Amino acid sequence: MQGFTYRQAGVDVTAGYEAVRRIKALAASTFRPEVLGGVGSFGALVALPTAYRQPVLVSGADGVGTKVLVAQRAGRHNTVGLDCVAMCVNDVAALGAEPLFFLDYVALGKLEPALVAELVEGVAEGCRRAGCALVGGETAEMPGLYEPGEYDLAGFAVGVVERDGVIDGSRVQPGDALVGLASSGLHANGFSLVRKLVFEVGRYELDAVIPELGRPLGEELLIPTRIYARSLLALRRAVDVRGVAHITGGGFFENIPRGLPPGTSAVIERGSWPIPPIFPFLQRLGRVEEAEMFGTFNMGIGLLAAVPAGQAEEALAALAENGEQAWVVGRVAAGGGGVELR
Repeated sequence: MQGFTYRQAGVDVTAGYEAVRRIKALAASTFRPEVLGGVGSFGALVALPTAYRQPVLVSGADGVGTKVLVAQRAGRHNTVGLDCVAMCVNDVAALGAEPLFFLDYVALGKLEPALVAELVEGVAEGCRRAGCALVGGETAEMPGLYEPGEYDLAGFAVGVVERDGVIDGSRVQPGDALVGLASSGLHANGFSLVRKLVFEVGRYELDAVIPELGRPLGEELLIPTRIYARSLLALRRAVDVRGVAHITGGGFFENIPRGLPPGTSAVIERGSWPIPPIFPFLQRLGRVEEAEMFGTFNMGIGLLAAVPAGQAEEALAALAENGEQAWVVGRVAAGGGGVELR
């Protein structure tokens, strides 16, 4: 009688080897000079850039949340990897760091090398946009925990910044201008509410064309998160960036105060930027209150930077040169740390 094998238990190690083979070329396309060796060892070796005098490493970890369920439903997997990179490197960049390297974690019910390659294709593209290297990660086949076709995705970014260049918000002052950088849409936040509204309340399919969106619903929902790392570094070279908030889960009310010092608040001016049509569409679907919208979604502002009021126009010009749409959306005021919508 033949003994049981790992494959009979649902794990195909040969598929894992094939997935790694496909990943290696994608990872190599992202490498920086600091990367020592390639993917496949027990760990990744990355040297610190020699240009830094007092380098401080800044790390961040995040995932894509239930946006992966939309990708699975659509059968389109090459964008959520980009989301994963963006969610991590934008956090790292918000502290002033240059993204240095990235690792991903993919868990699946059944390891299909083509599916993994499609996911990592998005990760590699995100790393190229951010200027960081994809140096490794983990692919885990977990039958029983995930069904075939199901997967989850998470990532880990490490950046580097000079010790005296860390953006911690401590220098933000009342009167500073708040410059908002446009989001590409929903990014990767609030998708449990999005799915509830779209699939259960509205009973839409992903191929539905919504007039005000101008594209099939599935395409709108899967627009990848915008990566701000390079633009933020350029902005720092142009003006004095005193504080940064990455607008992610928790929307305006949770994230903006994280970039402000004690004794200050943010005043956000309604109407100072155009809100993308996906947000009013969702709001109407579920009769969602405004406070809930601003407390869940980015509402068209993916990143917020606090700069001296006298440098606001210069900041807008620098961002425009780097391909960013941006607006002065408010100001810093004395207060108790909250966010006021006016």
